[in-house]
Amino acid sequence: MKTQLQSIKEELKKKSEILPSASPLSKGEVLLLEQIRSKTREHNLNNVTRTKAYLEFYLHHPEIQWAFLGHMVSRNGGWNMTDLKGEFLTRLMAKKDRNLFFHFLERGNWLIFQDVYPQFLLYEESIRQRKPLFHLFTFLNISTFMETIWNQFWRIQDTYIHTISMVINEQSYLEKRMVQNPYYQKEVLNKFEFMLQDWLSFNHILFPYGNKKLAGQTLHQFESLHERILLGKKLYTILFKNKEIHQQALEWAKSHPHTGSRKDYWPHIFNSVNEGMPGFPYQLRLKSCQLKSGTRKIYSPSLENAWKNVSQEEAEKGDWFKDWRVVDYLKEDDEVIDGEIKNDYCKTLERLELATLAKKAIIF
Repeated sequence: MKTQLQSIKEELKKKSEILPSASPLSKGEVLLLEQIRSKTREHNLNNVTRTKAYLEFYLHHPEIQWAFLGHMVSRNGGWNMTDLKGEFLTRLMAKKDRNLFFHFLERGNWLIFQDVYPQFLLYEESIRQRKPLFHLFTFLNISTFMETIWNQFWRIQDTYIHTISMVINEQSYLEKRMVQNPYYQKEVLNKFEFMLQDWLSFNHILFPYGNKKLAGQTLHQFESLHERILLGKKLYTILFKNKEIHQQALEWAKSHPHTGSRKDYWPHIFNSVNEGMPGFPYQLRLKSCQLKSGTRKIYSPSLENAWKNVSQEEAEKGDWFKDWRVVDYLKEDDEVIDGEIKNDYCKTLERLELATLAKKAIIF
């Protein structure tokens, strides 16, 4: 791996000094790029279509491990979106705030897909043509960092370096467009900071597997690019280094199509149909992630019933890559991560229940 990292570092050093210029396109390349843009738009309608597209690609190309990691993380994005129309947050957050937060989540989910999926399609076409076509990335506004990484992967299929590079790319891509965006800073991140960190399940990334089991991690500093990249590395370790979790999570994903409802993984607690009566006060129902006898399930709608599709403005241009030192993130860690998250997640659900019972808004 050292030799590979050195090779990547040398190439990125050159690029950080002088960005390469693009060659003129052939008619065939122009047509190919238009087909890629069209297919990406087709699958970028909403969180459900994106999440499905990631899994389908992974099943055809299991060597592209980010596709499965992206699928599982994107499921969490969908659950976060539907939480905003679910049992708890409709009582705890104003409608305007819930709409704001949905648009933030949706924009991020949309941005990542329109950056990643064209990379996948160009890789697929490279296989078909039996030659690397990654020089076309620049015409799709994909970072020159990823051109280096894909070319390296074409020669030496190091799945770890490739996946973590994609984690670095996607989080860096979001950094200026979302996290550092003044509008989102003011209207979403500053406003929801307390809620994000201490209350809601937005900071839990859950990987269902086996029989109602959960693995995952909790993110405590969403605003930190460094912490988000480290989180990605930990999630990769949980999902791919533990063969039992990997196999069972994949089987679970294949047998449970993503709907956006938390019923997908815990149907004994959540239901996509609201069993409650409007206007009735909330009653405590959960104890240690089990429903008390005789109580109704927690409402968690499907994405289709929660939110309409959103028409997004074109992604902001610009390459995030400036500093070759991001290569340091590609060093493999020896840290052992068991992925235990159920207890933290259960406590979060119980805190939400108590807040709902007290009818105290999280945000004033």
